[in-house]
Formats: sequence, structure tokens, C-alpha cells
Amino acid sequence: MNMNMDKNNKMRLPMQDGGAANNATTATRIKTIATNKDDDWIRLSQWVHCLCVVTFDLNLGQALEYVYPPQHMPSEQEVSNICYMAFPDSNSGCMGDTKFHMRLRSSQASPLPSSAAAAASRYNGQCAPALRSDGSHYWGFVYFRQKRDPNLPRGYFQKSLIIITRLPFFNLYYDMLEQLAPKYFEQGNELLHLACAQINSQWPALTVGQTLRLPLLECSYEISIPKASSSSRKTVSSSSSASSSASTPSTLPLESPTSIKVLASVNEVELFHSLHFVLEHLYTLWELVITAEPIVVVGTSPADCSHMVQSLVAVIAPLEYCAEARPYFTIHDSEFKEFTQEANHRSSSNSCCPAVMLGVTNPFFVKLLKDWPHMLRLVDNQKNMQQQQQELMHKSSRHGQDNGNVKLQPTMANNHNILLNGSLTAAGDSSTAGLHTKYKPYLKKDKTLLKKVLLGMKTKRPEHVQTALIRRYLLELTQSFMIPLERYMASLMPLQKDISPFKSAPNASSFKLDDFLATLETAGPQLTSSLKGDWKGLYRRFVKSPNFRGWYEARHRELQLTLQELQLQALSEANLEHWAHDKQEVEIIDMILKLKQKLNLYSDKSQLEGINCPSSSSSITQRQIRAQIECMKGLLPSDLKNVVNL
Repeated sequence: MNMNMDKNNKMRLPMQDGGAANNATTATRIKTIATNKDDDWIRLSQWVHCLCVVTFDLNLGQALEYVYPPQHMPSEQEVSNICYMAFPDSNSGCMGDTKFHMRLRSSQASPLPSSAAAAASRYNGQCAPALRSDGSHYWGFVYFRQKRDPNLPRGYFQKSLIIITRLPFFNLYYDMLEQLAPKYFEQGNELLHLACAQINSQWPALTVGQTLRLPLLECSYEISIPKASSSSRKTVSSSSSASSSASTPSTLPLESPTSIKVLASVNEVELFHSLHFVLEHLYTLWELVITAEPIVVVGTSPADCSHMVQSLVAVIAPLEYCAEARPYFTIHDSEFKEFTQEANHRSSSNSCCPAVMLGVTNPFFVKLLKDWPHMLRLVDNQKNMQQQQQELMHKSSRHGQDNGNVKLQPTMANNHNILLNGSLTAAGDSSTAGLHTKYKPYLKKDKTLLKKVLLGMKTKRPEHVQTALIRRYLLELTQSFMIPLERYMASLMPLQKDISPFKSAPNASSFKLDDFLATLETAGPQLTSSLKGDWKGLYRRFVKSPNFRGWYEARHRELQLTLQELQLQALSEANLEHWAHDKQEVEIIDMILKLKQKLNLYSDKSQLEGINCPSSSSSITQRQIRAQIECMKGLLPSDLKNVVNL
């Protein structure tokens, strides 16, 4: 089965030339173009950009068959990327139904509508970083079906339904695919019309901190998007669910959901599913991800690759992964040269590879990226995974237990075929499952987590419980690493006495690596973590990464916003009437303009950061500032007051 064409045989879009324009699928798409304007799909666009159907055409190869809503047609380059990544590579041999996801760069030709952009900006300011709407990229959630059909020329039915969105809600969209795709293959495009109409008319606005009810066909989802400051997910309450659904209008005679499905998290993937095969080297992978090292994940299924890439990104939560990540990547991707050829040129010139994590299934990448520093080779398929797990459990039980804990044996790494400090140049090594790297970890691994997980495997502990155990352990590790940085950033704030109502707000001090490292002796990660090793060396590597830059820029903005608020507070409490008694009128006008500027600047920054519900102290401060402005106006002659109002 050769589902993918040769790279030189480029896919043509269905509407590009005369022959394709006569294609029946194109005619169908043209007929479905409604009179709806973009504004009619405002609510839908917050959750879903469009639904795409990709099929295999004998003349065109992988071709876009249908898009809905038609007003949200992707650009030509986006269509090309969607089509090529909508099918597994020909070597995957994925029969039946396969689900996976991809991430692709959006072109300048398809910007967000102004209303949708404003809503996305408000949402991004309030939600956790891992849940933000991505204005520069799309997420594509794919449901691919392949089955034998002797009535078709190639003998196989091959088609994919893709949800295109800007939201990384993996659990929600995968479940939506389960609801939509099987019915779509039976009922056709009308089902997509119904689903989009239901989302557009019955789904609430994208909101954080509340329970949202999302009806879709016969099912209704209940989700809660946590706020950025929330350390734990909100529990679903019946009262909030009722208020949420009551505020959602229903304007179309659509199907009433017959079942309710509560999603504990919209985005947190099952870590145990992918990571328990590389637990022996979980600490190494954590270091590679937190320092944004280039990693290529090689597998035979896009489902395995995309899940592993997303699991690796999640190991440093709640720290945001700021490097590039492509859960499923092909040789036809428009960024192929950017991520591979430039990387090979850099590696040959002893320069750094790009900070990117790629999930690939084409064996060509193993040879192409042989000089990449880190390659994670997955086992061939799910059957081999299960066999490998059984072998591990057999050896664990054979060696027995000690006080209820599974004993770790030196042969465990061999069971997983992990090759640390291995070479990728030899063909034999590159085909072996495991982690291929010459990286030497800075920290010494602690086998406590490994023992607990292996014990859970032996006692058949549920997968979601194993995932919770791994997630909590990694969360504590990341927090131990970040707490010294957070503490140092707080020390960069100017003293309260340096904030004067009659001077410009001071700036936060700049980050100095040597000064920060000096604090580790007394306030380092050893206070909260039992891991030993070269923490300073790891910090030096971290500050050179995109993850540090993203974290530092966000924290620096927060500090500046705090300084603006503190100066506003100082201005609100100052006796400006006494200050003005010996001042010229021009100085009083200048103070009024300064007060207005500070007030507007703080309001703008608060909206940018998503502070739509300011604290009581902040509200009091802003009311006092407005009172100060009125007081200053009262000191001016009447002929100048109108000028000030301008």
C-alpha cells in the first residue's frame, strides 16, 4: 500500500486546474457554499476553525474533498500540509481506524477575524499557558479510516476527517472525533453541517474558571478550563452546569443530547501510556525537554508518535514548552527544509540544531537526521509494546519483591533496549527501540518513582492512576527546579521606598545568571528535591533555551505591571492638593495628563493580561485616581478645564 506519493509528485489542490475543477467533490463543495458571512460563525470559530475531509484520488493523490464552513477555507499552503499529514505514511500499515493529531503553521493569508482575535486575546490572558489559543498555528485532529473495498480501483477505502482548531484540547477533540467520524462515514456531509450549526448556536463562549456544557449530537460534554492562577482543576458542580447551559441559547431544532460526559481535563494526556516504556530514563528525558534540546521521535504509527511528543511536552508542566513541537511531521511539510536541512547544516558546522521536537514515521528521517543529538525510537507497534511489557513484568516477578517494592535489576535497560551514549551512525543502532543520545544527565536519577510504577504494573493499577502518580512526581520536580528562579525574580523588584508618586515608575532589575547561581547554596532546589547532581550546570543550560526566554519574558511583564499598580497606589494616596498649592497651572495640567496616562496604561495592561475582574484593592485605587483627577481639575480656572478634558 503506497498511500503517500513520491515527494516530487506534488499534490494538486482540487480547484487548481481545469481537470480538478470538474471533480465531483469540488462541485459538491461549491454547492454547499452558503450565504452566511464570517460573522455568522463567530461562536464556532472560538472552538473550531473548520472541518476538513481528505480522500485519496487516483489522479491527485491525497486531495481535499470537502471543507465546512466554506468561508473558513484554509490557504493553499495550509491545504497542502493538511492533505499530506491527514494520512499515515505508507510504511505504517494502519488498517481500520486511526486517530492522531498534528500541528501546522498558519499562513498570513488566514488571519483571525477581529472579533475572534479579541476573544482569543481575553481568553489567553486568563487561562494556563498550556491551554492558550495559538494565533500562529493550527492543531489538526485526524480520524483516518482504511479498509479493503474491492469495488474501488485501488482496492482500499482511505479517507480522513480532520478537526482544525487553534486550541490544544486533546481530550475534547479526540472524543469529538469518536462522536463525529463514524457517523460521518455513514451519513456524509450533512452530519458536518449539523455539528457545526450545533456548536455555533449552543456552545457557550470560550470562558475560563466555569463549568461549560458543550452539546454535540447525542452527547453533551462538561468541561472546565482552569485559570492561569489555579493550581488544580475545578470540580464539576451541578449548579454551575445548570447556569452554564441555561445561558446558552438554542436557536435551531437540533438533537437533544441523551448522555453527559464529564472531562476532568481537556488537555492532559495519559502519560503512562507512552512513558512507562522509557521510565528508566525519564529524568534524562525531563532534562532534554526542559532545556529544549532537539528530539526526534521515530515510530511506525502517527498515533504513537503524536502521543509521545505530547507526553514529552507535558513532563515539564506547569512550565510552558516554548520551543517548536510537531507531533506528526512528514517530508512533504512546508517546514521540512527549515527543520531538517538547516539542522543538518548546523550540525555539520558544529552549531546547534534548532530547538524542535519532531514525531515522524518515515524511515527516511532516521538516515536524514542521523546527526541529531537525541532520537527516541519507539517499538514497532502496540503488539510489541504489550509483549515488551509482559517480559518486563515477568522478569520483575521472577526477581521477587523486597518489602512490597519491586526490585530493580541491571538488566532492565536491556529489556527496553535503551541505548544511552549510543551512536546513531550505525544502521543497527538506529533501528533499535529506545533513547539514542550522547547526553550525560546533570542529575542522578531517583528510582523511587520507578519502583512505585512497576509495583503498580504488577498489581494492575489502573492506567489513569499510574498517570496521576507520574504527573505528580514530575510536577514536584519541575516546581523544585523553578522555585529558586521564581524567588530570584521576586528579588528583582525595587523596594517600596523607591516608588514615588512624583517620579516615573522604576524598572525591575535585569536577570544576572551569576547572581542567581549564588543564591542556590542557601535557597536551591535541594530544599524541596532529594535529587543530587550538578543543578548549576543544568541551570546554565536552561537559561540558554527558549523555555527560559518564554518564562522570563512573562515574569518580567508581570513585574512591570505590578510596579505600575504600586505607583498608581502611591499616586492615589498622595496629597496632591497640598502638592499643587505652589505649582503653576501648566504643572497641574501635566499632573492630570500623567494620572490619565497611568490609569489608561494600567487598564490596557490589565486587559492584555486578562485581568477583567480586578481585585477590590485595585478597584479602590483606580477610583481614587479618578477622584484625584477631578480634584486637580477643580484647582484650574474654568477656561482650562475644557482643554484638560480633551
